[in-house]
Amino acid sequence: MKDVMLWLGAGQIGMAIARRVGFNQKIIVGDKNIENAKNIAKIMTEAGFDIEPVECDISNRESILNLIKKGQEYGEIATLINAAGVSPSQAPIEVILKVDLYGTAVLLEEVGKVIKKGGRGVTISSQSGHRMPALTPEIDEQLATTPTEELLNLEVLQPKNIKDTLHAYQMAKRCNVKRVMAEAVKWGKRGARLNSISPGIIVTPLAIDEFNGIRGDFYKNMFAKCPAGRPGTADEVANVAELLLTEKADFITGSDFLIDGGATAAYFYGGLRPEK
Repeated sequence: MKDVMLWLGAGQIGMAIARRVGFNQKIIVGDKNIENAKNIAKIMTEAGFDIEPVECDISNRESILNLIKKGQEYGEIATLINAAGVSPSQAPIEVILKVDLYGTAVLLEEVGKVIKKGGRGVTISSQSGHRMPALTPEIDEQLATTPTEELLNLEVLQPKNIKDTLHAYQMAKRCNVKRVMAEAVKWGKRGARLNSISPGIIVTPLAIDEFNGIRGDFYKNMFAKCPAGRPGTADEVANVAELLLTEKADFITGSDFLIDGGATAAYFYGGLRPEK
């Protein structure tokens, strides 16, 4: 029996992380598009990793449970990488909330029930969650602790309160960070750790969709005016994830790490400040 890594979202960021820490584990990579999972698994297999692709829809609890069950055929679940999600240009409001908000909450909950002692998890959030005005403490607590099957019924997430797909995405990512805090407390009872990473603009196929979408100029302006002066790479996200998924970070749990080249800093205090 081996330690098992569950990895959701067969994309560039997930692969960069998995390559750093998955070499001695059985990797189960899940994606709603099984062809994505198969393509990534082929690349990883040819690089010497022990990996199996599985079709998995993160917005469906049964699908998540099937992924966990598949992993448990090989050993205990030791690592979670959640890089699944849809962007504001890729999906309508309802889908963003179902996938990015509800799906992530269910995944963290279900993996938290089985994660082994010493296990570690990272979920990929977004700078977008840091860009919103502060929510009330009451709403933050609702996002963190509401039972998963009641999350999408929260008043703050009803269609009349969500302006557009970007707002839905921001709410989902804010929820991810709050949910990680609450779930980290539960994971801690099993001797396991959970953190989130909030990347800025990272060059991936998803980001390229955004560059070519209706907000393309907005994104190009963002990385031109952020302190780093460029978008980031998946490997730069993996640099931080690698730390979080090793014993060097044993005192870090329930935290979120903003990796955005300073874009959020520039949004509040620099050249990206919105005009009032």
